[in-house]
Amino acid sequence: MKMINFLLIGLCISLSTFSQAQVGTLKTDPKETSQKFAAAMFYIENFYVDSTKPAKLTEEAIIQTLKSLDPHSAYISKEELSEANEPLEGSFEGIGVTFQLSKDTILVIAPVPGGPSEKLGIQAGDKIVQINGEDAFGPKVNNKFVMDKLRGNKGTSVDVSIYRKGKADLIPYTIVRDKIPLNSIDATFMLNKNVGYIKLNRFSKTTMEEFHASMDQLNKSGMSSLILDLRGNSGGFLGTAVELADEFLGNGKLIVYTEGLNSPRQDFQATQNGGFEKGKLVIMINEGSASASEIVSGAVQDWDRGLILGRRSFGKGLVQRPFNLPDGSIIRLTSARYYTPTGRSIQRPYDDGTDKYFQDIYNRYKNGELVHPDSIHFPDSLKYLTPGKRTVYGGGGIMPDIFVPWDSTQITDYYSNLIRKGVFNRYTIDYVELNRNKIKTEYPFFNNFKKDFKVNAEMMDDFKALAEKEGISFDENQFKTSEQFIRYQIKALIARNIWGMNEYFQVVSDVDDALLRAVDMIASDKSYSQAIKP
Repeated sequence: MKMINFLLIGLCISLSTFSQAQVGTLKTDPKETSQKFAAAMFYIENFYVDSTKPAKLTEEAIIQTLKSLDPHSAYISKEELSEANEPLEGSFEGIGVTFQLSKDTILVIAPVPGGPSEKLGIQAGDKIVQINGEDAFGPKVNNKFVMDKLRGNKGTSVDVSIYRKGKADLIPYTIVRDKIPLNSIDATFMLNKNVGYIKLNRFSKTTMEEFHASMDQLNKSGMSSLILDLRGNSGGFLGTAVELADEFLGNGKLIVYTEGLNSPRQDFQATQNGGFEKGKLVIMINEGSASASEIVSGAVQDWDRGLILGRRSFGKGLVQRPFNLPDGSIIRLTSARYYTPTGRSIQRPYDDGTDKYFQDIYNRYKNGELVHPDSIHFPDSLKYLTPGKRTVYGGGGIMPDIFVPWDSTQITDYYSNLIRKGVFNRYTIDYVELNRNKIKTEYPFFNNFKKDFKVNAEMMDDFKALAEKEGISFDENQFKTSEQFIRYQIKALIARNIWGMNEYFQVVSDVDDALLRAVDMIASDKSYSQAIKP
């Protein structure tokens, strides 16, 4: 036992020394924290009745500890780190295709412009049936299979065999992997002669470069008013959020500040570099808009710079700071809170635990908040006034100036089942595979397609038949209720599969109630002005 005691003492001393060297004066007794944990792990590893996996036990202890702190502190293993960072880095390394799994087959929706696959002539509609001589179809093919086989380090190569409709033999390609961009902007287009639209899905390292390119495009098209769509945007880098808000606010205006027990207040202010400080501005949010999205919309709202339209945002106002662990993993530890310029905390309460915290969206639906704003009640202590005397609310999330309810009238069980069973994707993939050349011939430009293409009765009969085959019984009343959404979704997905995501959003913009309301608000000088300065 003397040797065991010696080893234990040595381990505790090394951990204690590391803690003091990194953090400075300890705030707790190490005998109750680091030394206690090290001792417990030592005893488990050396005296437990069966074999153990100490690394796994340590990992689980860290995960559970972070979970007990708040909903957003997190552990990321070294194996998961690269994948977790990809959306924020704005790129990954691979062959450069957008794909879908169709009947256990890898179907190329589109090659990434300028990527290695496009340069070799790989086309939308191609099916990858072999990878490095191995069959790439059947039950084993899932998203992980595709990622493992096709992604890889820049400069490495992968051999694929492709089936192309009309070709008797498979076409072999050797693709040299490269860095592939992950765009944070899904769509940029003009809604009418004056109003531009940008759909932003995340705040990454490349967002501002993309945003400036989008603004240049819209300005050249005559834009004087802008709708920025942040619905479903769960956030990203704080610095990117500050830069984006800076585009709309005057020099010196506070954008956001952060503060925590161990993090002194830090202010982030606008510079003189704003590119759209004048002109009507509407920012669209919903219950999926979080973090960086709330920083931008909160700053714009607090300075009476524009209108916030939609539904109450998610309410994530905790700042995570990454800390490296010895094995290459990291913890993203909450170190501060975000506050809007008027002093509102963006973070909603999480006192009842993580599980209930993440059930909040369901509770909003259940309580009617997504449909009726009257179901939302704020105490007087959470009311703030902007410089223009507009009332805004704290307590978590950003409450929009203009509430647009979730359209539950056309979302029937029949429509929901079509989405859940993947019928829309299956039908449009098959339709485009059979009719791609015909569509491109009849509609050489997307604008012709958007204006003139109709989902006809024959298409609808085929669509219903596929739904029946997938186990969705036809319901005449529910179909009629959802028919407009069904037809537009089919048309939009056909457009996406032939042209891209930008064109998908252009098609659905015709039936997007919130977007149509935003356009109407911009069109009325009186309504817009009164909403900002009541």
